[in-house]
Amino acid sequence: MAKHKNFQILKLSILFGALFVFMMSAQAASSGQKALQKRGQAIAQANCGRCHATGVEGASKNPKSPPFRYLSRKYPLENLEEALGEGIVVGHEGVEMPEFRLNTAQIEALLAYLASIQKK
Repeated sequence: MAKHKNFQILKLSILFGALFVFMMSAQAASSGQKALQKRGQAIAQANCGRCHATGVEGASKNPKSPPFRYLSRKYPLENLEEALGEGIVVGHEGVEMPEFRLNTAQIEALLAYLASIQKK
């Protein structure tokens, strides 16, 4: 009987250990995602904030520049990846966007941020 009880304790210890490792890795992934989104937010503000509303609320400084929180209504966000890497050159009815190119890490961060703020 004592062997059976020790085996049950061992099984529970392994189960709780595995659960602890899973929770810690999920927390680390969440922290990593938040850091990625924070970098993306900084990129959005630095490159786009003079015209676009880059946050979860507020109006764009240029009324013809759509707020970033509504971009997914017009475009699948993943379709922006190539344009961000090659350089976006468009205007908003007379207001030209500055041309800029982002590297792969910057694109990943910006897209993670954009995905985190979308409103339906």
